[in-house]
Amino acid sequence: MDATGLYDPSYEHDACGVGFVAHIKGGKSHAIVEQGLLILKNLDHRGAVGADALMGDGAGILIQVPDAHLREEMSRQGVALPPQGEYGVGMVFLPKERASRLACERALERAVVAEGQVVLGWRDVPTNAEMPMSPTVRAKEPLIRQIFIGRGPDVVVQDALERKLYVIRKTASSAIQSLRLQHGQEYYVASMSSRTIVYKGLLLADQVGIYFKDLSNPQCQSALALVHQRFSTNTFPEWPLAHPYRMVAHNGEINTVKGNHNWMRAREGVMASPVLGADLQKLYPISFPGQSDTATFDNCLELLVAAGYPLAHAVMMMIPEPWEQHTTMDERGRRSAHEYHASMVEPWDGPASIVFTDSRQIRATLGRNGLRPSRCHR
Repeated sequence: MDATGLYDPSYEHDACGVGFVAHIKGGKSHAIVEQGLLILKNLDHRGAVGADALMGDGAGILIQVPDAHLREEMSRQGVALPPQGEYGVGMVFLPKERASRLACERALERAVVAEGQVVLGWRDVPTNAEMPMSPTVRAKEPLIRQIFIGRGPDVVVQDALERKLYVIRKTASSAIQSLRLQHGQEYYVASMSSRTIVYKGLLLADQVGIYFKDLSNPQCQSALALVHQRFSTNTFPEWPLAHPYRMVAHNGEINTVKGNHNWMRAREGVMASPVLGADLQKLYPISFPGQSDTATFDNCLELLVAAGYPLAHAVMMMIPEPWEQHTTMDERGRRSAHEYHASMVEPWDGPASIVFTDSRQIRATLGRNGLRPSRCHR
């Protein structure tokens, strides 16, 4: 959202509800999805609702790709999906205006082909059109479709496919921005991965499971569910601003986001990655001015993970312990690690409780001052 009148997006603050449930041994079931949605309903008191009781700041759920469900759905179109882990799913918000929508879809397909991957097909995401919804929310409602992308001959392992999907999403978004379509700003990719998928929108906590019909299908199974109900002050709610993002959701805020963004831009000229190689240059800019603190954090985290850092390692780099004045910290262990990484990434500071996942593991951490306490049940 651009600055308008007395409004400045840099003044936005968050006090949301976030939670997750996971099977500790990785067992997938529909019960995990249902439990995630139940957590989301129980976070209702943590979300914002305006004078219009049917309009909030947004809510959503991140789960593992429900392979059995999507495989059955695509088979009805005559599309046989490759084995699980050999295809990716993009959850795409598109303009309802036909010309802009087709332009966005073609640009995304061209990006897939340019990266040597295969467009397997599209699917309209079934939503509940009969569900009571605020007229304001309904007016902003995008057309939601899923694109299925198969791996090309040069991609052998799933991690390589994840990196290609990351490059495809970034290059397609840049290409669509350059088209300057009348409704181009309505294009948004909520997720694009062979591992995770995000169902979110400008919905209330108890509406997510009703609005997205996929989530009520018994074959929609996952070993984890990350949920979020948004409460942001001084902001205008939008569909893309709902959490979870592609890897994170959080309660609180990142106060240092402007400096973090500027330092990321400053380092783009000297960054290198043996894993991403020449694809790294296609990813710039990593984040855009005016993005929310969560979106900017998510952009940085997915870059580090795509470059080969383990998920927990990457988050430790971004949110280090307050080590500088910690007199009892092990000099040759944690202190040395934090000191080394301090030259690479500035701390992302703020009162925040952050949950993050790459589908293989799900973790949580607090901001360096611990001002957003969280609790865990086993």
